[in-house]
Amino acid sequence: MTTKDLSLTHNIRPSSLTEKAPLLLLLHGYGSDENDLFSFASELPKEYIVVSAKAPHSLQPYGNAWYAINFDAAGDKFSDTEQAIKSRERIMQFIDELIDAYPIDEKDINLLGFSQGTILSFAAALSYPEKFNKIIGLSGYIDKNMLVNGFDIKDFSHLKVYNSHGSQDQVIPVDWARNNQEILNELNIEFKYEEFPVGHGVAPQNFASLMKWLVM
Repeated sequence: MTTKDLSLTHNIRPSSLTEKAPLLLLLHGYGSDENDLFSFASELPKEYIVVSAKAPHSLQPYGNAWYAINFDAAGDKFSDTEQAIKSRERIMQFIDELIDAYPIDEKDINLLGFSQGTILSFAAALSYPEKFNKIIGLSGYIDKNMLVNGFDIKDFSHLKVYNSHGSQDQVIPVDWARNNQEILNELNIEFKYEEFPVGHGVAPQNFASLMKWLVM
């Protein structure tokens, strides 16, 4: 089901529970839309309300983005950090709207992102850890420039992270994802990190592993 009633267009798969359902919010990658990760919805645990959000910035000729990726004269690409921070705040607002609109347990809010959606998932969760329970970050990395000031003094003791990456990824270098482990360790966050011999995508064995982790 697709709805535009809230601030972000989204697909939703209802929970098997009638109240206090955990939320799993899906955040897609650059150039995609709310239908992409929603293809996972039927496979995800039935107790979750699964919501797949559409990023606010339209791209040409199609697709959407959470923030712009620009290129300099040398051909190097860089992120529009200001736009990313605004999207981070829009995600937080959207979560509050979801809690008001659906029978969601506000103490069980979870994120699953891919690529740029992973970068925003980390930006939201590390900025506001008190709001989240589990974070699944696929093929992305932590950009400290997108976090709130003073994030590192917050309490991350309850937060759990699953992070995976393709060892052959030509879009986001695997070394960028490997750096996540040092950051998560510094913050004393419980996490599982895995690599799979694929490019910029989610291998079947990757999906099976994250599913096993999600229901632990």
